[in-house]
Amino acid sequence: MNRELEYMFVERARVWIPDAEEVWKSAELNKDYKNGDASLVLMLEDGTNIEHKLDPKTKNLPYLRNPDILVGENDLTALSYLHEPAVLHNLKVRFVDSKLIYTYCGIVLVAINPYETLPIYGTDIINAYSGQNMGDMDPHIFAVAEEAYKQMARDERNQSIIVSGESGAGKTVSAKYAMRYFATVSGSASEANVEQKVLASNPIMEAIGNAKTTRNDNSSRFGKYIEIGFDTRFRIIGANMRTYLLEKSRVVFQADEERNYHIFYQLCASSHLPEFKTLKLSSANDFLYTRQGRSPVIVGVDDTKELNATRNAFMLLGINESYQMGLFRVLAAILHLGNVEIKDRDSDSSVIAPNNRHLTAFCELVGVTYQDMTQWLCHRKLKTAAETYIKPLPRLQATNARDALSKHIYAKLFNWIVEHVNKALITNVKQHSFIGVLDIYGFETFEINSFEQFCINYANEKLQQQFNMHVFKLEQEEYMKEQIPWTLIDFYDNQPCINLIEAKMGILDLLDEECKMPKGSDDSWAQKLYNTHLKTCSLFEKPRMSNRAFIIQHFADKVEYQCDGFLEKNKDTVNEEQINVLKASKKFDLLVELFQDEHPATSPTGQVAGTGGRTRLSIKPDKSREKSSKEHKKTVGCQFRNSLQMLMETLNATTPHYVRCIKPNDFKLAFTFDPKRAVQQLRACGVLETIRISAAGFPSRWTYQEFFSRYRVLMKQKDVLPDKRLTCRNVLEKLVEDQDKYQFGKTKIFFRAGQVAYLEKLRADKLRAACIRIQKTIRCWLARKKYLRKRCAAITIQRFTRGYQARCLAKFMRRSQAATVIQKYQRMCVEKKRYRQKQAAALAMQTILRGYMARQKYQGLLRQHMAVIIQKRIRGWLARCWYKRCLESIVYLQCCIRRMRARRELKKLKIEARSVEHFKKLNKGMENKIMQLQRKVDEQSKEMRLTNERLNGLETSYSAESERMRGELSRLRGVEEDAKNKTIQVTSLLEELERLRKELSVTQKEKKTIEDWAHTYRNEMEKMVSELKEQNGSLKKDKDDLNRLIQEQSQQMTEKMARAIAEETQQLETDLNEERSRYQNLLTEHLRLEEKYDDLKEVALSSNVSKPGHRRTDSTHSSNESEYTYNSEYAELEEGSRAAEDVTRGIDTSLTLKLQKRLTELEQEKQSLRNELENKEDQFQRARARDDAEFKKARGAELEYESLKRQELESENKKLKHNLAEMRQSLLGNAATNSGAPGSPAYKVLLDQLNSSCEELDVRKEEVLILRSQLVSQKEAMHHKETMTEPSVYVEDVSKLKDADEIKQAYVGLKDTNRSPRFMHKPLDVNDLLSRLRSAAPDFHKLNEDGELWLVNQGLKETIRLLEHQLQTQRRGHDNEVEALRGELQNVKEENNRQQQLLAQNLQLPPEARIEASLQHEITRLTNENLEFMAEDPTASREARVIILRRMVDLMEQLEKQDRTIRKLKKQLKVYSKRIGEMGAGQTEGQTSPGQMVDEPIHPVNIPRREKDFQGMLEYKKEDELKLVKNLILELKPRGVAVNLIPGLPAYILFMCLRHADYVNDDQKVRTLLTSTINSIKKILKKRGDDFETVSFWLSNTCRFLHCLKQYSGDEAFMKHNTSRQNEHCLSNFDLAEYRQVISDLAIQIYQQLIKCMENILHPMIVSGMLEHETIQGVSGVKPTGLRKRTSSIADEGTYTLDSILRQLSAFHSTMCQHGTDPELIKQVVKQQFYIIGAVTLNNLLLRKDMCSWSKGMQIRYNVSQLEEWLRDKGLMTCGAKETLEPLIQAAQLLQVKKKTDEDAEAICSMCQALTTAQIVKVLNLYTPVNEFEERVSVAFIRTIQTRLRDRCESPQLLMDTKMIYPVTFPFNPSCLALETIQIPSSLQLGFLTRV
Repeated sequence: MNRELEYMFVERARVWIPDAEEVWKSAELNKDYKNGDASLVLMLEDGTNIEHKLDPKTKNLPYLRNPDILVGENDLTALSYLHEPAVLHNLKVRFVDSKLIYTYCGIVLVAINPYETLPIYGTDIINAYSGQNMGDMDPHIFAVAEEAYKQMARDERNQSIIVSGESGAGKTVSAKYAMRYFATVSGSASEANVEQKVLASNPIMEAIGNAKTTRNDNSSRFGKYIEIGFDTRFRIIGANMRTYLLEKSRVVFQADEERNYHIFYQLCASSHLPEFKTLKLSSANDFLYTRQGRSPVIVGVDDTKELNATRNAFMLLGINESYQMGLFRVLAAILHLGNVEIKDRDSDSSVIAPNNRHLTAFCELVGVTYQDMTQWLCHRKLKTAAETYIKPLPRLQATNARDALSKHIYAKLFNWIVEHVNKALITNVKQHSFIGVLDIYGFETFEINSFEQFCINYANEKLQQQFNMHVFKLEQEEYMKEQIPWTLIDFYDNQPCINLIEAKMGILDLLDEECKMPKGSDDSWAQKLYNTHLKTCSLFEKPRMSNRAFIIQHFADKVEYQCDGFLEKNKDTVNEEQINVLKASKKFDLLVELFQDEHPATSPTGQVAGTGGRTRLSIKPDKSREKSSKEHKKTVGCQFRNSLQMLMETLNATTPHYVRCIKPNDFKLAFTFDPKRAVQQLRACGVLETIRISAAGFPSRWTYQEFFSRYRVLMKQKDVLPDKRLTCRNVLEKLVEDQDKYQFGKTKIFFRAGQVAYLEKLRADKLRAACIRIQKTIRCWLARKKYLRKRCAAITIQRFTRGYQARCLAKFMRRSQAATVIQKYQRMCVEKKRYRQKQAAALAMQTILRGYMARQKYQGLLRQHMAVIIQKRIRGWLARCWYKRCLESIVYLQCCIRRMRARRELKKLKIEARSVEHFKKLNKGMENKIMQLQRKVDEQSKEMRLTNERLNGLETSYSAESERMRGELSRLRGVEEDAKNKTIQVTSLLEELERLRKELSVTQKEKKTIEDWAHTYRNEMEKMVSELKEQNGSLKKDKDDLNRLIQEQSQQMTEKMARAIAEETQQLETDLNEERSRYQNLLTEHLRLEEKYDDLKEVALSSNVSKPGHRRTDSTHSSNESEYTYNSEYAELEEGSRAAEDVTRGIDTSLTLKLQKRLTELEQEKQSLRNELENKEDQFQRARARDDAEFKKARGAELEYESLKRQELESENKKLKHNLAEMRQSLLGNAATNSGAPGSPAYKVLLDQLNSSCEELDVRKEEVLILRSQLVSQKEAMHHKETMTEPSVYVEDVSKLKDADEIKQAYVGLKDTNRSPRFMHKPLDVNDLLSRLRSAAPDFHKLNEDGELWLVNQGLKETIRLLEHQLQTQRRGHDNEVEALRGELQNVKEENNRQQQLLAQNLQLPPEARIEASLQHEITRLTNENLEFMAEDPTASREARVIILRRMVDLMEQLEKQDRTIRKLKKQLKVYSKRIGEMGAGQTEGQTSPGQMVDEPIHPVNIPRREKDFQGMLEYKKEDELKLVKNLILELKPRGVAVNLIPGLPAYILFMCLRHADYVNDDQKVRTLLTSTINSIKKILKKRGDDFETVSFWLSNTCRFLHCLKQYSGDEAFMKHNTSRQNEHCLSNFDLAEYRQVISDLAIQIYQQLIKCMENILHPMIVSGMLEHETIQGVSGVKPTGLRKRTSSIADEGTYTLDSILRQLSAFHSTMCQHGTDPELIKQVVKQQFYIIGAVTLNNLLLRKDMCSWSKGMQIRYNVSQLEEWLRDKGLMTCGAKETLEPLIQAAQLLQVKKKTDEDAEAICSMCQALTTAQIVKVLNLYTPVNEFEERVSVAFIRTIQTRLRDRCESPQLLMDTKMIYPVTFPFNPSCLALETIQIPSSLQLGFLTRV
């Protein structure tokens, strides 16, 4: 022991130390503990160092903490250290961190109230726990209920579930869920819905017995024990309820923040209803009894809805409306009674005011007089031996008496309701066993404790004693079973406390004695208690400061009780006169019934209560009427003691199961854990006592195999022996020296507390040492590898460094040599340059000097020459001056004239300039105007040149004139006098000439300005033209971009529409699958009701004996039988129907009507769903047809096709006319002979015409089919074009014109179209055009280059409009034609009917007259038509011909749709031709000439007999039908047929028999054969429905039979793959579409039965093979599991493994393949199989904490990979089965991925798409490390996951629906097997069948 202590209390060991706030606090040792140390040096979790002193007397060390891998275990007994802090910490971790509210503690289930609605109580959870062992699943109330149910069925012993806890801990909810589990799992033995009635009692009892308290909004204020009865098949047959200690004081008083019972508030909230007007109720705040707590409303509770639920529960339990209203009247009367105000009359009396409205309402409701109630509310009758006195009561006593009456009435009402609830739950079936559910208050201690707390704690003392004895007994049985030495365990026995309370002269006895005393009081009773028990009993104490209280030491704690009110509450007295007044009520029978206990109460349903079960409450004494007067004298304490004793006797006679409810905090906060409150309740409820008892013995228990697997690491190889038990013994002797610490049992090893932790520490140390060694080796290897890499790198670096240095030296030497050479050449260049500079300077100086001398000489010569020139120039100038003066005078005159002309020209130029500006504004013909201006500028330049030439001519003439004037001047000089006379004239001329010169200069300046402006204008125009070209290019680019954008948009739109169509298709498929699923579920429900109906018939047949005599045949059949009933039923079916009639008469009429009504509703719903499905399919087909029609209208090729069609038909009409003419000529030419005889030319021509018409009809059919296929391809090609928008259509139309010539031609055509008056527009303004072109986003309709492209676009639009208009016109014409053709079609149909009638008439004629009549009729008809055509004008004739052609087209289309009619006509034609040939053979020999005999030999009609050709039909007699069904269905063994015969042989045989019945046109035979086949298949499946081979065999044959009915039905859709021979075998007389639907429904039922059978086989294998079995050995370790042992993961002989699942799947697959099941159907079955495997595995994973580990995730992924490999081997990877395993795969990946950082959270969210948020969070909460090296998932990480997945829209359901079945479809699978080749083996004993 000291060695172990020294080994455990070492440095870094963790311990628990007491704490005032947290109760226990974790700490860690800073140094090793040594024996004798007085204190421990500890460090808290927050880093604080403290010194913990040990008790010097006991030297007790603090509690050690369990290893982390044991924390959070499902069972507290699995903890190695069993003590209070370990239990508290484990519960806190599970509750707060893992959100798990249930934990096992040995045989006790600890349930912590989460104060939050959790999704763990659904039907899927119930199904998951059903049939499971208690230790195999996580703790749950359903596991306890399942254990009780299983032990009841296995041990044949009654069970009890004891649910206890304080108020607000969740007792009522736990009991409710336990009852719901029983009701769901077991069901009821009859159709009386007993399980629903049991559940319906809950809302009633909650309404009348629950109330809001400060601790709980729905607190049960009474205890109840419900016995749920079961029959021999363990189905619920009834229930019985006992109640204990109703808190009556709550009726008249409630503390703050509390409420009265719920029913009062429900009535007040519903007071506005019409039926409650008579109760005269109002708000709850208006009544004293409901407003004292000042909290009339509970948040989240609607009292009106709760009352509706209560009333519905009353109705379900048989309490009718009248009784309900009576109950509500009593409750309303109580409320009104509480409002009756009693006033003081004097100090000793009281009075009630007259006409008190509340008392008046009370009297009206209960039917008593106002005076009587007023009298006895304020007075009391006292009886003595001699006289009777009436004593007035003071106000206080009268008020107390009023409240006592209210409490008494409510108690009676409560008991009455409980009694009638029990009556409703009792049945006449004998009870075989029962399970009791006890919902009783837990140990209570308050600041002020009174009589109620005393009784509650007394009951808990009794229950705790029973609990301790049961736990002790189980421990003893376990030790004795394992044959280990038994030592007495000391446990707390509370018998002394019980004796203190209930023994003779105990507290209750003294209390009853004091109540009998005339002047007994609470004080005198307290003194008696002190005198009796204070010195004799150590458990009884007296408070120091009080003489009116006492203290009792209970098992949980000391409780101080106040004596005030004990006597009054124990007496529970009420004024008898008040009771008598109420009994005297004559208007209210229910009230009288409440107070007459001696008479049996009348059942609300009008029936007398049965004798079975308990009908009385245990608190009522079973006395006769004579002793009823003493009933009120029996005290409450005595009644409670007796009922408690009866309860204990019941519990001791049953096997108890314990549920302890814990309230985590007092503030109702969700998942908030208060350690103080939890420890108080754990101590009070006995959980810690269980731990103490377990810890005193051997709490830890391991099987030898589990111990070996877990601690194999502590063994050496030599220690491992073949015998595992001997190996474990040897190892333990070495590891644990003290042999008292463990014991070896037969199958288990038992350990003392702490030993598992010790072994775990040894194992962890060994693993840690191994890890260190592994790490050391790996680190050494890594370091050496790193050293070698560094050494290699250093050598490499040295090599490269030395090479680099050598290269650097060589480079330096080369550079030095190169520098020397460079210096040499550089110096040489410098010297050369210096020499050349000196030489150049000398030469330059010489050159300059010589040049200066030469220039000086040249200047001298030049000056001399200039002087000569100056002289010459001056002389010339003087001569020219005179000449110029003369010239100026002449020029002046010329300028005046030219000025006038120039001004005129200037005006024209200005006008032209203004016209240019106008041109700019109008912006018309810009380029033409520019060219005109250019021409004008050129003309002006030409004019200027002409003007210059004229000026030159004038100058020339002027020089000549000047010469002449010189001569004239010399002449005038001679006449000087004449010159003087004209001097004045010359002066004036000179002035005029000067003025002209000035004007000429101005004109020249203006000319230059004009030239500059023209030049500038030309540049601007050129710039504008270039800008326009650039803009044109940009517009072209924009156009290309727009085209590209339009194309992209069109492509996107196409893709979008394709996606939309795909989504719509997917949605339609989803809706169709949902409808299929609903329909198939209805079929399942229908089948279930049929089976239940058959079971009822069997039960009735076994329990009743039919009476002799004539019986009327039962006409009530199933839906299928009612549709296909036939007269000749089997003998056994007749007997069954007769027996069923007798049974029906014996069964309850209401039950029969209910079943019939339910069947009718299901049939109607089935039919409505079928109609809805057909309507949806029809709508889908009509939508497709409508789309096809629209596409057909849209294409223009149809018109051309119809025109070709018309032409072809016209030619055919001509040919027919020609043939008709030939026939007419032949008939006219042989009029004398017998034209109707066979062999005559007319007869031959007629036969030839008929044959050619048939052949032509076949040819035309083929051509029509070809044309239709071509049109369909054209429609699909044009589909994209028709779905685009208008711009994309334009783009596509333009893009189709790829050739340049085509584009040019289209452009020219559209341009010509645009030049029409309709498209002539006003020319565009230049500025407007520029603004459009320069805009940021130009409209693609507004283009450049004179708007030509825009005009093209407009023209294209107009063309399209015209084409659309034409198309619409053609469509309207086409529609009109269609209407006309429909009328014609109707006429043709009428004509066809007439022809058929005529044909029928002809068939009745003799053969000789038949041909003449038909020919005569045809000739008459054709002649009339020709005469009508010839009489009319040619135009009308052509129109009529066209109409006829169209009519013929429609007839051809109608003929195509009626292939079956055509085939029948062909057959009849052949038969008629053969008959005509046979009849006319003899006549032809005598009537034909020899020439005819030679030219046209007549072949005989009868052919030689050959071997018989079978038609694939089987004939049987009517009386052999029973034998056929018996041999082929009922007695057929599938194994022999599957192995030796072809697959589906029974289906082929049945169809061949059906073909013969169709061939002979026997509808009765067809109906009886199909009905007997369906019923026989149902019968064999009901008989052998659990045999997978049988179900698979008939599923295959039913599908094959269904395919045969489709393949040979004659419908085109099913005849595509038939051979010509198979088409001849089609059914000819009957349409079996309705029967196909019935057989399809039958196939669906068989498929569902197959899935159910397969699920029953697979279900036991899945959990063991997929989860528990270790496919990869050694990956996962075994952890301690506590008292609840789980299934071992080690494969035993009877354990299922993954190989078992794979073998079973292979067996299923091979069986279906042998039976010839359709491959598509096999895929659906495999998909369903894998879904079941994945769903069951995932559900168990979500409900098993021990399976959520990293190693288990690896195992699951390996198992899934094996399943995928199986799919790959079978070629089923594409069936969708792998996708069904995706949730399981993702769950396994979730167990293996990292779960720390935000990146990990993001990866988990993106990976787990198939899992819901609830499933992801559940897996993370359940994740449990198997070894210490793994880490738990932090709460913060889980919250991060929840935050990221918050926006997901998904179902909150946790588990997958394992009952879900995918809707099955049966794709058409035609058979290539010819029916005539099928041979019937003799082994089937079908020799009575004849092949036809």
